[in-house]
This record gives sequence, structure tokens and C-alpha cells, in this order.
Amino acid sequence: MHLATGFFLLAFSLMVNAEGLQSQLTPGGIFVGHALPGSRVVYDSQEVRVAKDGRFILGFGRDAELEQSYTEYFVNGELKTFYLSLKPREYNIQRLTGIAKKYVSPDERVLSRIRKEAEQVREARVPDTDQGDFFNGFGWPVKGRISGVYGSQRVYNGKPGRPHYGLDIAVPTGTPVAAPADGIVRLVDSDLYYSGGTIIIDHGHGLFSSFLHLSKVSVKGGAAIKRGQIIGEVGATGRVTGAHLDWRYNWFDKRLDPALLTLDDQ
Repeated sequence: MHLATGFFLLAFSLMVNAEGLQSQLTPGGIFVGHALPGSRVVYDSQEVRVAKDGRFILGFGRDAELEQSYTEYFVNGELKTFYLSLKPREYNIQRLTGIAKKYVSPDERVLSRIRKEAEQVREARVPDTDQGDFFNGFGWPVKGRISGVYGSQRVYNGKPGRPHYGLDIAVPTGTPVAAPADGIVRLVDSDLYYSGGTIIIDHGHGLFSSFLHLSKVSVKGGAAIKRGQIIGEVGATGRVTGAHLDWRYNWFDKRLDPALLTLDDQ
């Protein structure tokens, strides 16, 4: 990589939505709310972290119900329930037939490894910290051709496969990857079965970003990182057919669409 190229990538990775993080009321999106000082917010039977300035977020999974609600408990003992209507969306579904079984289901000998790694990833997304830089908006970790979108799914021989929960950006191996916002590195692994070189960053309030198929990781677990900091390099590790960055977001166990959280243009 040329030094000039590295600086260019770092510069455009720092670009964020000037108005900050915005609500996207659709499956895969988020709601950015504002509670009164001292209020508690409960969503889906769980209390949600509220920042000192009253801001909080709710995340909606790929197949979320279109009618949502949360309750705010005020300091005077009163409460109010707020209702949200999500806009429906369609996903790209591909139906494939005549696929050999070995390409649809992993061999039994690797299933234990897959389960262990899945638990490792789940544990990385447990923390709920008070970091809030992400409210200013997220930058792009890399920029390039979008080769895969959130929510897409393949049906193999009539059996639905796991939906794709990331945004795939096709760029060459070795392209630097920048952190889209401040955070704490919760997981670093250079060889997960499906995702290969993987980094998970905790941005606070249960919001996590993930970077998959990396050829190189440049940070360590537990490290505090800053928006725009280079955290690794794009690769083709894990179960992939070519070099790209698979970029993902979670709000705890809810899988979000990166394209909705990053509203500035490429």
C-alpha cells in the first residue's frame, strides 16, 4: 500500500453524516429517541441505557414487527407508552437448485468449532457501556463497489439459507479498514471458520460493529480506538470467494443494516 493511498482512505473514512445519527424506522434500522432528564426507558421488557442528555437508541432486526412501542417512566412516577410504525422493506431472495449437500451444510466435524465461535461472538456483544460518540454518525470503514446487501438470502434446494446481515464492499486485499466511530475492541480473531479475520468494536449503548474476512488485524482486544483509526486490512479469509469487507452492525442481538446507519455518500 502506498502511503498516499493510506492517507486518502483515512480521510474519507472520517466523513460522517453532518446531522449525526438519524432514526430509520424500518427493519434493520434504528430509532434515536430523547427522554426527559431522569427518565427510564423500557423496550421489549428490557431497560434501555439513556445518555446524560436523554438520548437513547432502539434497534430493529431484519424481520422485526412493523408496530413497535417503548415506555418512558418519568421521575414523578408517571409513565407513557410511545408507538412506532416501521416501513416494510423487501429483500433480495435467490432460489438455487441442484446444489450438492456438502455446500449447503457444514461437515459434522466442524460443527463444534462453529458453535464455539458463535458463542465467542455472542459474548463479545454483551457489554452495555455509556460511550456515545456514535451519536455523531458513523463513517465508512472503506469505500468501493457494493457487492452484497443486508437482508438478502439464498434458498438452496428449497431450504432457506441464513440471511446475509452485512454490507459487502468489494475492494482489494490489503485495503486499510478504518473504525467508523470511537469504541472498545471486544473481539479480535484471525481465523474464525466462517468470517476469517474478524474484529468486533463496542460503540456503547449496545451498538457493535463487525468487520469480517480481514487479511490483517491491527488492534488488540480491549483496546480503545478512535474514529478513523486503521484497525486492519481487507482480505478473503474465512468462507468467501473473493476479497471484500463484510461490514455489520448489531444492537445487542438485533442485526442492523450498515447502509441505514451510514447516511453520507460514498
